[in-house]
Amino acid sequence: MALKRVATTHLPTQAGRPKVVVVVGGSIAGLSCAHALLSAGWEVTVVEKTGSPPSGIPNGAGLGLDREAQELLCRWISPELVDDGTLPLSIDMNRAIDSEKKISWTLARDDDFGFRAAHWADLYSLLHGALPPGIVLWGHLFLRCHSSEDASTVRIDARVLSTGEIVEISANLLVAADGCLSSVRRQFMPDFKLRYSGYTAWRGVLDFSGKEDSETITGLRRAYQELGHCLYFDLANKTHCVLYELKNKKINWIWYNNQPEPKLKGNSVTMKISDDIVEKMHNDAEVIWLPELAKIMKETKEPFINVIYDSDPLPRLCWGNVVLVGDAAHPTSPHGLRSTNMSISDAGALGCCLETWGPENLTSALEQYQSIRLPVVSKQVLNARRMGRIKQGLPLPDGRCFIQQPPPQSTAESFGRGIDAA
Repeated sequence: MALKRVATTHLPTQAGRPKVVVVVGGSIAGLSCAHALLSAGWEVTVVEKTGSPPSGIPNGAGLGLDREAQELLCRWISPELVDDGTLPLSIDMNRAIDSEKKISWTLARDDDFGFRAAHWADLYSLLHGALPPGIVLWGHLFLRCHSSEDASTVRIDARVLSTGEIVEISANLLVAADGCLSSVRRQFMPDFKLRYSGYTAWRGVLDFSGKEDSETITGLRRAYQELGHCLYFDLANKTHCVLYELKNKKINWIWYNNQPEPKLKGNSVTMKISDDIVEKMHNDAEVIWLPELAKIMKETKEPFINVIYDSDPLPRLCWGNVVLVGDAAHPTSPHGLRSTNMSISDAGALGCCLETWGPENLTSALEQYQSIRLPVVSKQVLNARRMGRIKQGLPLPDGRCFIQQPPPQSTAESFGRGIDAA
């Protein structure tokens, strides 16, 4: 098969000229790194296996952006666009659900949450649209990388999926942003395995455009009175559900279910589901959740199941001039909304370190990046794991587990169906 060399002539030969970075993976983490490294003065190429920018995604996923992520995004994209493409999540509320009586009561509430809600497709479009044209090489599947002995250059081999041709792309730095199933990480950690969390997640996004006054939406707003600026966590017996509103008339929900590890096919953590499985989900939702939430789930088109994995903290993030970011660096469960936020923070920290040390001091820059990010992401991965097990009623390392207690009688009687007391 033909082998084509790409970008080797772009490598700088004079001191002071920008150096070249190749980013493997063109999702949120990869595009964030592209922005951060462009700002630091590097020439950037992003290698992405999908054939074109995603568009018209019917479901996707909702994201919660913390204050640090918001600040970084506003550096790369205009603050007006960030605000216009997101909704505030000023409140974080955890509620207990009595599935039999269909009532709820507040367990904890944070009125200074300070997050913003975004749809994955909307955030992706903002990041991609703000990049210079031609930076992303679509339809290129990463195969392997080769670093020079002095770690001054790195070369990747990639297959052009439309032709089958294998091309070489050379750079001074390789950033692996290729997700929790990272092919780059596998080359350096061949024995690495993800850890099944003990549960899966039903996910869905309901588009209620043109149906704002429907019985489904008005009923949901009665039961969840602060929807639109509140992140709701409803906890039932050994399960919990996340609910919040997104921009452009969308409702995002995630429902976690304890079960043995499913058998997955292919290189994906998303399960294929049949109509029978969806129907069972609808029936179970009616039993467990408030009827207003169950109705949202039933009217959502094309819900899907993610199998939830994480990993123990990695011992390192860098190998010579190869560095891991995002889920490649810290596969984590979604609790605490850490995955996307850690990815954006990784990009910001990497860009800052490279700019501080300059292109001629790459080793020092990567050492600083690892020293800054590794302790932080390690703690966040373990905290997300603990939070998920608590909310799912799974045993903690000491053998204890969260057991939902019924509310005081006076509290239970003071609530209407599915409505929190103020």
